[in-house]
Amino acid sequence: MVDLPAGRQARGSQNKMYYVYILQSMSKGVFYKGLTNNLERRLQEHLQGKSPSTKHLLPVKLIHVEICRDRNRARELEIFFKSGFGREIVQELAEVVEW
Repeated sequence: MVDLPAGRQARGSQNKMYYVYILQSMSKGVFYKGLTNNLERRLQEHLQGKSPSTKHLLPVKLIHVEICRDRNRARELEIFFKSGFGREIVQELAEVVEW
């Protein structure tokens, strides 16, 4: 199987760990939430401007990572972080990272 972002993986890859991560733009202050099964590769894509979703936000910093045992749980967590209450949690996480 080709190593693609978690959202594009073929079904049946349930034995991998998934990572829900939050990036913050250091220039604009906005947050990006994503999920992947290869955190190192995905972060390099973001940092090198290879991700269309964040290249206009550079530079970015990683402020939070959660590890999930399956893609469904990771997707639920990603959706939560994008929700109203989840955005409040993300803001609090960013404030903790600043000190």
